[in-house]
Amino acid sequence: MIAIGPGAIAGMAVAALVVVVVLLTLQRMLNIVQQGEVGVVKRLGEYRNTHEPGLAVIAPFVDRLQRVDMREIPRPGDRQDVITRDNVVVTVNATIFTQIVVAEQALFSIADFDIAIDALARTALRSVIGTMTLDEALSERERINTDVQQQMEAVTDKWGIRINRIEIIEIAPPPKILEALALQKQADQEKRARILQSEGQQQAAVNVAHGEAQAAVRQAEGQREAAILRAEGARQAAILEAEGRAKAIEAVYGAIRKADPDPTTVAILQLDTLTKFAESANAKLVVPYESAGLLGAAQALRTALAATPNGDGRRVGTT
Repeated sequence: MIAIGPGAIAGMAVAALVVVVVLLTLQRMLNIVQQGEVGVVKRLGEYRNTHEPGLAVIAPFVDRLQRVDMREIPRPGDRQDVITRDNVVVTVNATIFTQIVVAEQALFSIADFDIAIDALARTALRSVIGTMTLDEALSERERINTDVQQQMEAVTDKWGIRINRIEIIEIAPPPKILEALALQKQADQEKRARILQSEGQQQAAVNVAHGEAQAAVRQAEGQREAAILRAEGARQAAILEAEGRAKAIEAVYGAIRKADPDPTTVAILQLDTLTKFAESANAKLVVPYESAGLLGAAQALRTALAATPNGDGRRVGTT
């Protein structure tokens, strides 16, 4: 067995100490910055530079590297009670999505930006909802998100932190207020249903009246067209009848002129016509103004009859 003296032990201890120091030195010099992070280097407490993701080599025991997450971070808020403008206490819960854009400002402009953002979100929610009524707070969540984001960005810009968006998770009024809102909603729906029903009945009545008016107009137009057609037909019939009579008279007159009758024949025809008129029980005879011509025809007829002998050789007398 080999005996180890005190000097050897001291040498081994020194060697081990050197190894430890070297390892610690290497550990402090060589740093790995993950993707989505940056490394902020401080030398003796003062900002030195910012390392991008990858291997970062710094001076040991002098420099210190602090990693900062540059990804978007959702920050769920705690439920808090907020008073609206109409003095209704509502419970509000929101999630804030933040992202560090300038790492050195986030580290050196505010002591703890996580706590600062949470406190700022609570203050902004109280400020925005406090200016709204309960109905506005329940129906205008997008407006709440926008107003809270604008108020927070006015402060966080100087911290190097960006507020990407804010999502209101819950706005819960007290149970009694919820019951009152449900009754109000039911009453509004019933009112709207009655209004729609009355408007439908009114529109139906208007449509019926309009239809009846259109039907009356169409009927009047039809009657007018029928009357016009009847009048046109009567006019055409009268024209055709008159044309027929004219043609008949023209034919008779033409036949008479063609036959060239003597006055005796004309008188006989006139008397025959008068006899036919007198045969009717309802006929009324009117002596024409030209009676001299008729009497002349009768006188000519008597003369002709007197000149004609009968069967025994005597002349016919006049009655």
